[in-house]
Amino acid sequence: MADSSNGRSSKRRTRSRRRNPDGTMTLIEHVYEFRRRLAYALLALVAGGVVGFLWFSNQVGPIPSLGDIVKGPYCSIPSEHRFPRDGECRLLQTVPFEAFMIQLKVGLTAGAVLFAPAWIYQMWAFIAPGLYSKERRYALTFVGFASVLFALGAVLAFALVPYALEILVNFGGGAFDTWFTGDKYVSFVLSLLLIFGVSFEVPLLVIMLNRVGVVSYAQLSKWRRGLILASFVFAAFVTPADPFSMIALAGALTVLLELALQVTRLHDRKKVKQRGEESWASLSDDEAAPFEYTPSTADDDPGEKPGRRSNTDDVT
Repeated sequence: MADSSNGRSSKRRTRSRRRNPDGTMTLIEHVYEFRRRLAYALLALVAGGVVGFLWFSNQVGPIPSLGDIVKGPYCSIPSEHRFPRDGECRLLQTVPFEAFMIQLKVGLTAGAVLFAPAWIYQMWAFIAPGLYSKERRYALTFVGFASVLFALGAVLAFALVPYALEILVNFGGGAFDTWFTGDKYVSFVLSLLLIFGVSFEVPLLVIMLNRVGVVSYAQLSKWRRGLILASFVFAAFVTPADPFSMIALAGALTVLLELALQVTRLHDRKKVKQRGEESWASLSDDEAAPFEYTPSTADDDPGEKPGRRSNTDDVT
């Protein structure tokens, strides 16, 4: 019975392939394919989470543990603002299992980043068959640049965390003792990394909107001052209360937006040139080229016109 059922299923798969030589799939087949790709992506995330969880408390060769990396910005602030004040650097745990949840949160985040090629590939394998070759190139370019920009934003944010903490802990003078709990500190660091990483995607979004024809360089150049002002307003809202992080994010966004505008300028110039070449190349050999002719206005002169000479004019 098992052999017969396997034979029937293999025949059914063969028939479906013969019916769909162009690679098209039914709705049910799309659902099954989505479920399969989603399962593989979740397995990659789980594997990454396990690796990140173990890495949190273990050093890998010359690479420090993930816990030491996350705790590094906190340990760089003056010892009088840390807990405890005996020269050690430890985060404060106020509720049971808080340390476990922190390790799990950081491990899952690090695992998702480390195993990103695996689960992104599963997403791509599901979407790619429905795209044209030109759309695939655009998608691959977008994903590649988006990953690089997100990583640059996260690295910049992590470099700014010590300066942001030092400014924040000095608010209030000596009226307050600042002791960070582990959960609050880790949430602060991860949120700052996420904010900077996502913010660095805005210039790429501008370029993609220009590519699909939504906005042109002429429009963007008119909005340049407004975009710069919006960058500073956005940075003021999403960053902590220290001016250092706000200026750093707004400055980076301004530079990236200016680069994006120059990319759109080159793209629009190339598009205009291609349109001009296509308009001439589309003409057949026996078709006249377009010629702009402006008629002379001499015939429309309201002045006196010479009369026609008749044969009866007296010639003396």
